[in-house]
Amino acid sequence: MIPNVIKEIIDLGDGRSISIETGKLAKQADGSVVVQMGNSMLLATVVSARTAAPGIDFLPLTVDYREKFAAAGRFPGGFFKREARPSDAEVLTMRLVDRVLRPLFPDDYHAETQVMIQLMSHDEEVMPDALAGLAASAALAVSDVPFYTLISEVRVGRVNGQLIINPSKAQLAESDIDMIIGASADTIAMVEGEMKEISEAEMVEAIKFAHEAIKLQVAAQEKLRAAIGKEFRTYEPEANDDEVKAKVYELAYDKFFNIAKESSAKHERSEKFAEVKEEVKAAFTEEELLEKAELISKYLYKSQKEAVRNVILDLGIRLDGRKTTEIRPIWCEIDYLPSAHGSSIFTRGETQALATVTLGTSREANIIDLPSEQGEERFYLHYNFPPFSTGEAKPLRGTSRREVGHGNLAQRALKNMIADENPYTVRVVSEVLESNGSSSMATVCAGTLALLDAGVKMKKPVSGIAMGLISDDATGRWAVLSDILGDEDHLGDMDFKVTGTADGITACQMDIKIDGLNYEIMEQALNQARDGRLHILGKLTEVIDTPRETVKRHAPKIVTVTIPGAYIGALIGPGGKVIQELQKASGTTIVINEVNEQGEVEILGTSPEGIDMVLRKIDSIIFKPQVGETYSVKVIKMLDFGAVVEYMDAPGNEVLLHVSELAWERTENVTDVVNMGDVFDVKYIGIDPKTRKEKVSRKALLPRPPRDENAPKREDRGPRDNNRDNRGGGNRDNRGSRDDRNSRDRGPREERRNDAPQNENNGEAPQES
Repeated sequence: MIPNVIKEIIDLGDGRSISIETGKLAKQADGSVVVQMGNSMLLATVVSARTAAPGIDFLPLTVDYREKFAAAGRFPGGFFKREARPSDAEVLTMRLVDRVLRPLFPDDYHAETQVMIQLMSHDEEVMPDALAGLAASAALAVSDVPFYTLISEVRVGRVNGQLIINPSKAQLAESDIDMIIGASADTIAMVEGEMKEISEAEMVEAIKFAHEAIKLQVAAQEKLRAAIGKEFRTYEPEANDDEVKAKVYELAYDKFFNIAKESSAKHERSEKFAEVKEEVKAAFTEEELLEKAELISKYLYKSQKEAVRNVILDLGIRLDGRKTTEIRPIWCEIDYLPSAHGSSIFTRGETQALATVTLGTSREANIIDLPSEQGEERFYLHYNFPPFSTGEAKPLRGTSRREVGHGNLAQRALKNMIADENPYTVRVVSEVLESNGSSSMATVCAGTLALLDAGVKMKKPVSGIAMGLISDDATGRWAVLSDILGDEDHLGDMDFKVTGTADGITACQMDIKIDGLNYEIMEQALNQARDGRLHILGKLTEVIDTPRETVKRHAPKIVTVTIPGAYIGALIGPGGKVIQELQKASGTTIVINEVNEQGEVEILGTSPEGIDMVLRKIDSIIFKPQVGETYSVKVIKMLDFGAVVEYMDAPGNEVLLHVSELAWERTENVTDVVNMGDVFDVKYIGIDPKTRKEKVSRKALLPRPPRDENAPKREDRGPRDNNRDNRGGGNRDNRGSRDDRNSRDRGPREERRNDAPQNENNGEAPQES
């Protein structure tokens, strides 16, 4: 049967467009769409159970995003050659979509729901994560799942002051903003991204720009929904009992209210809340508890939430007694761990993070191998949240999505403040030791301190703060809270994290738990966050405000050298023999990367002597003497016809100093002039055209002896003729003896020859140069 395909086109206004198509693929799902931009295609499906599982009082929503390697015409890595567990990048995209969708489902819809998105075709000019939110919402739009408020997500960049919707990778590389905004047609629901020290006003401008594009995408989904014409399914709402609710509120609300305004610590407050809950349950019979246990627990939670919120709105008092703009007490410490390359402790109230910094070469870079992205990270941050940090005992199940998300936020906050000239690969690890709100922002602060302690060149220190919101739709009242507690996050309406330097915002993450957020509240939250951020930054810089001048004594030092590409093989050696022996002898790590036909050599070690040894070896390998230059050499081998000398500046580079170049005088024995171990200067002559070998000269640097005016001229040298007789030769033997030839009329010449000084060796006179 020919499928009935329905399609909507979204014009981005710059020649690009996005299409949403349904009716062709995955028709057994409750809803399915294909979203396409350029050659990038995503398939999104949604399936939701018809009934909720017994005892479930929340929405069991799963959002899954995967990138297929075939989409980019690539093979998966690894032994099995198939896609395995999701990468961090895929997990982050799942979180982006989940955080927008979850609060917009009906509060009483508890059926298990699964949204799956997969990249089926990849386009290098299109970043697929910016389309995932649109694809998920569109799949819900064409289904009968009761998702009433449609949304979309877009990425915003800014190049040369011009804001761009869904920029390409090339544009994003030049952008000072990289934000993904999720929103409905009416309100903002989610913001996440990184910036290069932009102002609060610039951030609001970018969000508003994104919102206008989102409105067009939501309108296209509405048209698609109308064309499909599906009605929303009916579902059984959660059970309610007004009598039980009234009884719980009567017994619990005032007690919760009084505890909330006492300004107690977290554990003390939790124990008191728990006591009230037990007292309320004790007021019900065993039969009522057995039958109404879920309802009683639900109403207890709601009464507690309402009491805490009203204390803030009515009295302006928070759970720990602070004002809405007040920051918890802070103390910091650096250099806590003696063996780490850099370490710090940051404690704010009852939240504490211990950060470490490890320095390495490019070999330790984090490799990214995805269908949509390949490369490496030279700066990365890992965030760990053990159960003891909240006083709980839980099994460890590997890295959670939350840990991936919080670590990525802190990494984005700090990475643009690492100086370009930093030669190291840097790994920051944050161990959350205590948690009562905003542990990700504590990670940013602890990370800054640890980086400065390690001597990593940071442009500016960075701090972070989490903002909260308490609002009441019935009365229109609201309050923005600075540096929120865990309970204020859990019971509040917003979690808005902002990081930055003294000069601007570097990263943000905002989650809204209500239908949306108006711009008035957002602007106040940003301005209040700036005040809090600067207060925290002042506490950090009291401890350390600039990086250490050098890395610590036990931390590795790194030196980078660039060599011609032709010498890379010589440095590595046959089968890696040269570099391996050099690493072993010097106690260093040597990494060679070929860039633009040049070799970038990284030398990492704790011993300056070891690094110097490697540098000397590199100098010796790439050493190339220049014609006419003078070099210091050392005799390392004696021969009958000269001495083998080694350049002092380039050990291992040898050249023959011929006996004829030792001195101006004729040298019978090499040892008459030089001996093993002697150090002296030579002049580099170049390549001898006869021997094709390098030639150096000692005598060229020595004063030339004065010319002896009494020395015989070349044409008068009798001994030269005698020497020719000694050489032999067929024709010369037939010329007669020298006496016969000299018997001719050459009297004066003979006299001069007899007066010339004689040499012991065959009667030769000293040669002239």
